[in-house]
Amino acid sequence: MDFNQIAALVVLVLVVGVLIHGRIRSDVAALTAAAALLVLGVIRPVEVQSAFASPAVIALACLFVIAYAIELSGLLGLLIRQATRLCARLGAFGLWIVMILCGGASAFLNNTPIVVLAAPVVKDVAHSLNLSPKRFLIPLSYITIMGGACTLIGTSTNLLVNDMARNAGQPLFSLFEITPVALIIAAAGGLYLFLLGGRLLAGAEDPAPGGPSPHAQTGDGTMGDLELFAVDRPFDLKRALISMSVFVGVILAAALGVAPIAAAAFAGAVLLILLRVISPEEAYAGLRPEVLLLIAGMVVVGLSIEVTGLAASGTALLIDVIRPFGPLAALAILYGVTLFATELLSNAAVAVLITPVAVALAESLGVEPRPFLIAVMMAASAAFATPFGYQTNVLVFQVGRYKYMDFVRVGVPLNLVTWLVGVIAIPIFFPF
Repeated sequence: MDFNQIAALVVLVLVVGVLIHGRIRSDVAALTAAAALLVLGVIRPVEVQSAFASPAVIALACLFVIAYAIELSGLLGLLIRQATRLCARLGAFGLWIVMILCGGASAFLNNTPIVVLAAPVVKDVAHSLNLSPKRFLIPLSYITIMGGACTLIGTSTNLLVNDMARNAGQPLFSLFEITPVALIIAAAGGLYLFLLGGRLLAGAEDPAPGGPSPHAQTGDGTMGDLELFAVDRPFDLKRALISMSVFVGVILAAALGVAPIAAAAFAGAVLLILLRVISPEEAYAGLRPEVLLLIAGMVVVGLSIEVTGLAASGTALLIDVIRPFGPLAALAILYGVTLFATELLSNAAVAVLITPVAVALAESLGVEPRPFLIAVMMAASAAFATPFGYQTNVLVFQVGRYKYMDFVRVGVPLNLVTWLVGVIAIPIFFPF
């Protein structure tokens, strides 16, 4: 190993250790790692510049602004209140309908404000029906996570895998290309939660108040305080109509291939400012720089692993073990490794580190990389087994006053269900 490889490996090990430890903010850890790689000469300034100006970061930043404009219009809160009022008459089944609607919204909007607004309402409705809120709050989080994986823009993970795949010479994903696979996985996961998950949580006891709260380490958020996120705003019809029209226009432009998602989202965000639907100050407030900087920093770390040849070396060792079992076994192993890693690291870190390996693994096996990239997308967002693996898990952990083991008891089987269904569904839609 040469100096650059050793330096990149040391920085990778250190940043992974810091992320697992969780005492330092994940965005600070990622930026520190990027700075160290730049100072040591492992990464050139032009490569750092490309990471911070990557299409994934631009698209995500602009989508945050557009989503924040929708949130400020009061539309999101109004829809959740109306859906809950309508479905409360149906009892527990009505609450499941609300959660499915939240999952559908998460395919297009960041799921954090959705859960922030929906969780207290779901809790209150459950109490009014003399049902335990614990049966519904963890499933609410999990359903919005699975819903977010259903489109390219539903989560930062998918955008980031798409960007890393582009860097590796792969064609870009379209907006709804992954939707069939993700819907099947979400349906299987939702059915498990409906039939078994809620029952496993029904008898959970409340923990003693005042205990420590976990903090998310994901690419979609780094804090666990409800007050830092959505506030239920008064409904403004004009603001809501313009915001939704611009958002739908962005979706259509990207889906029809009129413009790349980054360009469409950028144009949409600027248009909202020009139309005075959202002020420049509000747009800056909606950017969520801690998420964008975490992703940019981890892209730099991922580039260092790729340009120094560490990814190729590691993949070569992995291929020697996997090759005799064929591409389906390789897909299952990659999915499982990604599932395990995303419980320990941020989903941004997992996407950045595993995507180059997925491409190299497929190419070495002589098969199409697409199935392996989709496996990374699906598995990197599937942080179900711990309360700190994903932002929305942290939020419902606090609202529902769960114990840590409540997530393990429900989340581990959900991981296994989605893993099995994913490995079966991916090759059907994306053959090797």
